[in-house]
Amino acid sequence: MSRPPDVPEPDPSPVVVFHTGSEIEANVVRGLLDAHGIPAIITSETRTVFPLAISGQWELRVSVSAGEADEATRIIESHRQEMPSGQVVRLADEFAPLEKLIGYRFRDVGLLEHGLTHRSRAHEDASGGVFDNESMEFLGDAVLGLVIADRLFRDFPEHDEGRKSKLKAWLVSAPTLGELAERLGLGQFLLLGRGEERSGGRRKLALLADGYEALIAAIYLDGGLEPAQRFIEREFADLLVRARERGLDADVNADYKSALQEWLQARGRGLPRYRVAGQTGPDHRRHFEVEVWVGGEPVAKAEGRSKKLAAQQAARAALEVLGDEE
Repeated sequence: MSRPPDVPEPDPSPVVVFHTGSEIEANVVRGLLDAHGIPAIITSETRTVFPLAISGQWELRVSVSAGEADEATRIIESHRQEMPSGQVVRLADEFAPLEKLIGYRFRDVGLLEHGLTHRSRAHEDASGGVFDNESMEFLGDAVLGLVIADRLFRDFPEHDEGRKSKLKAWLVSAPTLGELAERLGLGQFLLLGRGEERSGGRRKLALLADGYEALIAAIYLDGGLEPAQRFIEREFADLLVRARERGLDADVNADYKSALQEWLQARGRGLPRYRVAGQTGPDHRRHFEVEVWVGGEPVAKAEGRSKKLAAQQAARAALEVLGDEE
């Protein structure tokens, strides 16, 4: 049966008019087309089973109906800016202020966007093309640990492994990274879900510390170890000077147990209780795991080479957890 002549043939499958590794850029293009009366959709294609945004491993695609593809392409091209080199300027440059702050310009801005994407944002995305930064945090932690260990080896040759290990633990701890992230203003660039945004996620120490590690990973993946090392050494320079001037253990020996007790008493929540939850390793390298309980419930736990150190780290972790709950 033939179709009546006054009824147009339906458009075939949507046509891809733009592709990018950046969620922000994809949304900018879709908004641009919508403003010109052209409905657009965003879909994704994953090119690897491992959700890590190394250049080209996944892309977001902006598609329109076949009948509007030529006009959509024209609109997109009209909003690009040509550089003398012939390269096209990124449509979305929301991270330019951050790049200026960290002193590094990304070749693949998708890596930076990935590093700043919290799981709350990824969970809210229906396209399936947005990945959170947890794998980036893992990599950033490793890169940070390597650079700091190298710096301590060179700057404190007279101190033994134990003393350098304690300083390294302090330097790469969540409170330290959170403070550096705050100083950098990293919170304003985090990509959060609506719920996390409403609960003050941009000020949460744990989110800032995680984002900071993921930022280091993004620099490393985009430019290699050298720019990541320059960034880390510049960021930690004042802390290393402080450690040298005040003594290697000055900051490591902070009394978190007293701080936790004062915090709880100020809020009428009673005294914390500490419990040894386990121990591992041979006698000469024993590690203890200590839990801290508040109000009859375990709040946090940590490990250390002595019960005292483990309790201090557990108290510090408890301060972070309880602070996030406020």
